[in-house]
Amino acid sequence: MSMPLHPTWEDIALRLIITMIASAIIGFDRGARGHAAGLRTTILVGLAASVAMIQANILLSVGGKTAASFGVMDLMRLPLGILTGVGFIGGGTILRRGDLVSGVTTAATLWATTVIGLCLGGGQLKLGIAATALAIVTLWSLKWIEVRIPRAQRAVLVIKAASASSSARELADLIGPLGYSAQFHRERLIDEAQPARLWFEIEWRRPEFAGPPWDLLKLVNEHYPVVSFELMSQANR
Repeated sequence: MSMPLHPTWEDIALRLIITMIASAIIGFDRGARGHAAGLRTTILVGLAASVAMIQANILLSVGGKTAASFGVMDLMRLPLGILTGVGFIGGGTILRRGDLVSGVTTAATLWATTVIGLCLGGGQLKLGIAATALAIVTLWSLKWIEVRIPRAQRAVLVIKAASASSSARELADLIGPLGYSAQFHRERLIDEAQPARLWFEIEWRRPEFAGPPWDLLKLVNEHYPVVSFELMSQANR
């Protein structure tokens, strides 16, 4: 379906309804997973893009012009401005805490929803519906594949031990068979009568669905008192 030169109210209503449905389907997944851009956010973003494209369609002047001249007219300035504005919104959803970066998929979802709204608002209903279907497949179905991809993960482990030099070697040999590696960082002695606190950076590769490394903590706790264990990076969608 191509963009009509003079869209009727029926055409406009159809575009807006399909835009809201498509945006709601995409936003339902984000809201159900507890992400920032949920149902209402994606609907508003898609609706704004659709209205901008409809406005560009309505304001298209065709008086004294042939269809061949439309290509040289600067018709896309308004929808391109919408995309730029959504870029700022998407940037606000991306957060970084140390090595942990979150919100990237949420920002990409808002951007994709905007493009879908532009397609539907411009009358390209088949293209917009196809893009919605592909977005749903990416967000819902591919999630099951993504969580099964082995990812590099790191954590900071603090234990109590008597000697840093011997404990560092012993800890690396202890957790090595489980697929973990340990790198000694620093030692802190609070009380001479008490064991020192040793900081290690632990690295391993494991799919996201495997969950926290309980096997590591159980094994280490059997040999050393564990003070703390803090994840430095993990998958976040």
